[in-house]
Amino acid sequence: MIGPTYKKQNLTTQMNVQKNKHTQNHDIMKKMLLFILPLLTLPACGDDGGGSSSSPAPTVVSTSIENGATGVSHTTTQIVVAYDMKIWHVTSSDYAITFNDEQIESDNMSWNTARTELTISNLQLAYATEYTLVIPQGAILSYDDRVAADETVVTFTTESRPTVSAVPCVANASAEAVNVYNFILENHGSKVISASMANVNWNFAEAELVYSTTGKYPAMATMDYIHCYTPTSDNAYWTVDYTATDDVEAWWNNNGLIAASWHWMVPTSSDKVGTSSVTYEPAKTTFRASNALTEGTWENTQMKADLEKMAGLLKLLQQKNIPVIWRPLHEAAGNTYEYSGGTAWFWWGYDGGETYVNLWRYMFDYFEAQGLNNLIWVWTTQTKDDAYYPGDDYVDIVGCDLYGDSQTAFATASGCAERYQTIVEAYPNKIVTLSECGTVAKISEQWSAGAQWSYFMPWYDYNKETLDGHANADTEWWTDAMNSDVVISRDEMPSLKAE
Repeated sequence: MIGPTYKKQNLTTQMNVQKNKHTQNHDIMKKMLLFILPLLTLPACGDDGGGSSSSPAPTVVSTSIENGATGVSHTTTQIVVAYDMKIWHVTSSDYAITFNDEQIESDNMSWNTARTELTISNLQLAYATEYTLVIPQGAILSYDDRVAADETVVTFTTESRPTVSAVPCVANASAEAVNVYNFILENHGSKVISASMANVNWNFAEAELVYSTTGKYPAMATMDYIHCYTPTSDNAYWTVDYTATDDVEAWWNNNGLIAASWHWMVPTSSDKVGTSSVTYEPAKTTFRASNALTEGTWENTQMKADLEKMAGLLKLLQQKNIPVIWRPLHEAAGNTYEYSGGTAWFWWGYDGGETYVNLWRYMFDYFEAQGLNNLIWVWTTQTKDDAYYPGDDYVDIVGCDLYGDSQTAFATASGCAERYQTIVEAYPNKIVTLSECGTVAKISEQWSAGAQWSYFMPWYDYNKETLDGHANADTEWWTDAMNSDVVISRDEMPSLKAE
């Protein structure tokens, strides 16, 4: 029989056991709370990220673009947001930072060493566009106490697109040159002018192929003064009579436009002056543009003689009141900036951008001094070649030469449109044109994709009798172009003669 004393002792023992268990549980709960409490200030999905009201929240002290700013450069690529303390970024998609409602990816965000500045990079802005950066409440916390910063909103508008000059860059431009320039300018962005290239030099062979296939002539015919150098007995095969301008005049009288380029041939060396040993390839001549601009050199003497001859030929057209869309010294940079080991293709670009710019300006000033005021100047960009740009005062139109067989991206409309946009962004105050092309996407497709060139000009295919199998623009390509509502053919051209 168990007595009262034993029962009392047993009860006391049980109570002590329960007390010890309670003490242990209390200690465990205390430790858990000490671990959990700091985490309670972190935002859960869907809450506002708020922390202890006794701790301060981060405050924005500056943004590199002020809220409400206007006229922000469209070349801006980043926004920096600075806070008054060290901060923590919550990466949950519930607190996504957005730019014009598009989430900013983590690769485009970075922090300074002190973690007080957030930089948002790789922005791509357009002209005259409103943008809004939103950093929601809960995205940014104080680093130590995890208190959420208020929402930050930065809205701004980019600068307006520069306007294209209303007049040609040449001084005292002829009335006809002004009319042609105005026609090109007025149609830029709404219509595209069709053009063809002469078969090598001084003819309308390609234009006739287009007409025989489509029933329409291109609006513009392009010539090349490639064989304009001193004729001698041993280069009679290449002698071209550039003084024969009757056909050019007839084209102009039929409301067609005239363009011209110049593959400027120079002697291969000083002892080959006056012979047929000429080239435009820098690897095949000792002629250097840098020397041509230095008085007393044989290159300088040759350059002056060539410019004098060319000025005389252009004056023949001026005397008949024919303006010329003039594209000299083209593709100067070659593929220097496009490929590893790239080079300039022509001697005029071989000595680099500074020399090239000086050469262009020398020609420009020389022709003006000769009284030539019938030229509309076209410069050809290879992109990434700003160093070769002669300057706004020396250029009316920026052209680009695209060939889909060598750069397959240009066989697609999107590839052509991307290149067009690149040039428009780089030269916003200039007319932009497809100054040469071959095996590129159809013009109707390019236009729909956003490549709204001022004019287009496929390169010739030597001595073709039809457009079938044409290397650069075949029957299908030209038929598409001439059937497009946005393409201007010669029969749609107004008279641009002076009244």
